[in-house]
Amino acid sequence: MRILVTGRHGQLATSLVEITTGMSDITLVAVGRPDLELSDPSSIRRVLAATRPDIVVSAAAYTAVDRAEDERDLAYDVNVVGAANIAEAAAQLRLPIIHVSTDYVFSGDSPNPYLEDDETEPRTVYGYTKLRGELAVASANPRHVILRTSWVYSPFGTNFVRTMLRLATERRAINVVADQWGNPTSAIDLARAIIHVATHPWRNRAGVFHVTGMGEANWSGFARHVFRTSQSLGGPFADVIDIASAEYRTKAKRPSNSRLSCDKFEQTFGWRAPAWQASTDAVVRRLVQAEYPHYHRSDG
Repeated sequence: MRILVTGRHGQLATSLVEITTGMSDITLVAVGRPDLELSDPSSIRRVLAATRPDIVVSAAAYTAVDRAEDERDLAYDVNVVGAANIAEAAAQLRLPIIHVSTDYVFSGDSPNPYLEDDETEPRTVYGYTKLRGELAVASANPRHVILRTSWVYSPFGTNFVRTMLRLATERRAINVVADQWGNPTSAIDLARAIIHVATHPWRNRAGVFHVTGMGEANWSGFARHVFRTSQSLGGPFADVIDIASAEYRTKAKRPSNSRLSCDKFEQTFGWRAPAWQASTDAVVRRLVQAEYPHYHRSDG
């Protein structure tokens, strides 16, 4: 099987490349600019013709949540127009598409984990464009699986886990929001879910599904777990001070509840992610070994 993934340098594409390296039955091709321009359908068609994939993974996205409030047109061009162009080009070749979306399509006001058919009500430009992107993909390509996820982290790129470890080298105590809840999700686990979908029969299973790490946390609890694991490995750690969202103002409003129910995905595809704590431990271990092998906490 040949799989083409967009968003070559993102956390997810990098994770997909890592987990498929050495697999004899899968060839994964990660593409991005300048070879593939989401705004240029002809460049997408050229790449598809050159790589001849069996399935397309649409992972490229504009994910700068706060900056999107000021760069609305750019976020729309990438998350809606670009997603539609990828889906249309795949459909022209009768290729299925797996498109990655987000918990931000919901308001975050529900007290319960969100189901796939719950009402969507994005409160940010990012969430709005990702929702419109979902609709565009579903309209352009009937052979689609849309995967919503949340709180993605990995050993790669910029994410919460890497940020916490870096800040712990600079500060003894870190303020972390305690009134936002979600499902921490390793990009490596998400990549495994995508490969599972891609390599198993899913005819007539088109639709929207939720895939996250198992279990829930608030941001401060997530941070404490990161630091406990890092400290046990000799890496950076800090005290965590719980604060309210109102004390950490951002341009874009964060959902209070980002929890997603993954029951539908498990029932449909027979797969579930590990507990988020175990996956976090694995990522922290890699980061400490790679980036802080000789870390020594200063007394200053």
